[in-house]
Amino acid sequence: MRAMSTPNPTKSQQWLLYCRPGFEQDCLQETQAAPLEVSANSGFLILQGKPRLNYGQLAFTRQLITLLAEVSELPDRDRLTPLLAAIPDTPAQFSALWLETPDTNDGKTLSGFIKRFQPLLEEKLRVSGRMAENLRLPRLHIFFPDKNRVLIGISDPQNSAATAMGILRMKMPYEAPSRSVLKLAEAFEVFLSEDEKTQWIRPGMRAVDLGAAPGGWTWHLVSLGMQVEAVDNGPLKGVVADHPSVRHLRQDGFRYRPKHAVDWLVCDMIEQPGRVAALIVDWVASGSASRAFFNLKLPMKKRVEALKEALASIREVLDKKGFKYRLQAKQLYHDREEVTVFLARIKR
Repeated sequence: MRAMSTPNPTKSQQWLLYCRPGFEQDCLQETQAAPLEVSANSGFLILQGKPRLNYGQLAFTRQLITLLAEVSELPDRDRLTPLLAAIPDTPAQFSALWLETPDTNDGKTLSGFIKRFQPLLEEKLRVSGRMAENLRLPRLHIFFPDKNRVLIGISDPQNSAATAMGILRMKMPYEAPSRSVLKLAEAFEVFLSEDEKTQWIRPGMRAVDLGAAPGGWTWHLVSLGMQVEAVDNGPLKGVVADHPSVRHLRQDGFRYRPKHAVDWLVCDMIEQPGRVAALIVDWVASGSASRAFFNLKLPMKKRVEALKEALASIREVLDKKGFKYRLQAKQLYHDREEVTVFLARIKR
């Protein structure tokens, strides 16, 4: 058994990060922290050296956890006793207990074990007074890279993903014309607070979907009660093809502009990230759209650089104009070789 002391903000701190398998190096590069354990396609990495990381600024990080302890050789029969002994005394209480595995095929084989083990551990923690109904308290993460090794850590509810494993699985609507609908549905849930959803998603709002075909993102906007202009030279499919809330415009998404400003702009076109970023910021800076969700398709060997350049180009335009804005990027669970970006002008 190997235990690590409770993190001290003034000393070198250790972090456990989850990411999409295959993106470990991108996750590492973005943090600029020192690697302790990074394996290709593992879906997680251990870092040290940064006193603080900001989850909201890490596009490739699914979950951000302060690493407290490790048990490297759990026995096959009694895993509970050594695990309980390894959980540090500080913090004294937790708001939630999340037992997690890597998002890999090997990790999925542990799901049955996790379901059986979770209630046993949770009951022990409750009896000992370690669990409390206070959402401001840190969450306790028990991460199993495999069945005989466990990493123990905590996450700050204000600086981490709000879902176990950092994954928000969306249900595929049977009427949606493509699975791309899941990306936009997840984006609305991940980037917007409940108050923002109430304020910014209302029936009758107007939206434009650039590169709309076959209509997955258009379908989701319609499901939210919006009136949508779907811009694409290609055909729409399914219910959106003749939906009364959809106006299909067979035009070039890079040239189209609406006659009147719209509430939402969305874009999932397969194009160079710099070109898409320039298009979206022009809409928002000119007042053609109040806010936008868009995907940036990133080159395999320069993902971090391409993302940084695209976001920097957006900031440069808006900063020169003196605009106040919100710009966030995250590789969502339903994304693949891409990152979803949210941009909104903020009224002063």
